[in-house]
Amino acid sequence: MDKFLELKNVSSYKLAFHLSNYVWNIVIKFGWFEKQTVGSQFVRAIDSISANIAEGFGRYTKKDKIKFYRYASGSVKEALDWNQKSKVRKLVNEEQYLFILKELNNLPREINNLINFTNQRLKE
Repeated sequence: MDKFLELKNVSSYKLAFHLSNYVWNIVIKFGWFEKQTVGSQFVRAIDSISANIAEGFGRYTKKDKIKFYRYASGSVKEALDWNQKSKVRKLVNEEQYLFILKELNNLPREINNLINFTNQRLKE
């Protein structure tokens, strides 16, 4: 069996999953107001990346799979916004901000690789 056909081996999923836990561990330490405003939205956006990759992975048609992978790409853009807001509002430090930014900037390429792989391997 092709290792790429297991979700746990899909690089975009692994990257997004680990990043979501990294962000969770930061946001969980926010104060109440910060969690209710920026924190919950940041976690939802970040969690949505790996969740949409997983959902797409579980779909049966190429078109359906790719639709969810594109949703994941949209969540990357949203997460970039929340990361920037978290930095400006001094909720994350520079090191955290830069790490999250680097990982988020790597995800579009990884997701596009998954889309290309799906386009090449599936007929319909």
